[in-house]
Amino acid sequence: MATRIENVLVLGAGKVGGTIADMVAHYHELPVTLADVALAPAGTDSLVRRLQCDVMDDTALAAAVERHGVVINALPFYLAERVATQAGRLGVPYFDLTEDVAATTAIRRIAATSSAPLMPQCGLAPGVIGMLGSDLARGFDELHDLRLRVGALTRSANNGLRYHFTWSIDGVINEYCNPCVAIVDGQLLSVQPMEGYETLTLDGEPFEAFNTSGGLGTLCETLQGKVRNLDYKTLRYPGHRDAMNFLLHDLRLIERRDILRDVLEYAVPHSRDDLVIIHASASGMRDGRYEQDSRTLRCHGATLRGKRRTAIELTTAAGIVGAFELLKEGLLPQRGFVSQEQVSLDSFLGTRTGHYYAGLGVEAMAA
Repeated sequence: MATRIENVLVLGAGKVGGTIADMVAHYHELPVTLADVALAPAGTDSLVRRLQCDVMDDTALAAAVERHGVVINALPFYLAERVATQAGRLGVPYFDLTEDVAATTAIRRIAATSSAPLMPQCGLAPGVIGMLGSDLARGFDELHDLRLRVGALTRSANNGLRYHFTWSIDGVINEYCNPCVAIVDGQLLSVQPMEGYETLTLDGEPFEAFNTSGGLGTLCETLQGKVRNLDYKTLRYPGHRDAMNFLLHDLRLIERRDILRDVLEYAVPHSRDDLVIIHASASGMRDGRYEQDSRTLRCHGATLRGKRRTAIELTTAAGIVGAFELLKEGLLPQRGFVSQEQVSLDSFLGTRTGHYYAGLGVEAMAA
């Protein structure tokens, strides 16, 4: 049954938060409150209203949450548990983008006693990549290997790091430094970030890939006992992993993340000339024969409501706004913890923002 939602709260007025607010306004024509700790200038947008709100103030946060039908959290990962706690307590549906394993564990605990659905990890990876992995897995009678690769890259990275920032520095540090999960020979294991190095060629272009934290969401838990090997790795241009290893391990900045952040903020440029690459492959037995199925997609920036948006902004926002639409249409559980793999890829691609991932579906592959 469809859920009646009259307004939406988006917390975090950064680039991704602003894109989420514009997507909700554009595709659903619902009033959106875009809230941030900074005092925003008065605007003339009839659908997107600005609100100053300090989420560290429990009273102010609770007041903002309870006035809205849905909370979409686009704040840094370390604020996810705080916001989810208020949403769960007040019975307001909650979505976020966190890749942080500890935050997701806490949200699962909060969701156990909430009357509303709480769905973290709704961006690209974790997020849509989990839907894609689950979709590929269902196509096999016996699943041997499931490999998921995602890269948020700039079109040209001519520095020694072979990388420019296209999204959060804090998010990159978090995924490069925290333990990762994988299934190896049927066993659920913790593996080290930056390890598992491999090279691959996509459409004639060379890339490297290595373990990073959080991209799989809860997929390992869901597929344990059903797949022999499952892993997630980040795609980068060749040479990046070695340069980051020098910073993290040779200079031991993994032990001084505050200094690492200052160095990266000072020395590595941010770029809006980006692309997102998604590559997934699965192999196993199907109808008595060993087969492989793979999907590859390149996503580019585009204009939304008169503003130029980057590829990572659009793909991240499309994931969470698509999940919101599925709730609105009554296609998600109405309470408790909701994982990405509970959403069928076809259902997501059929949402109003699913076209940002056009090319991942079976029909597109057949065409």
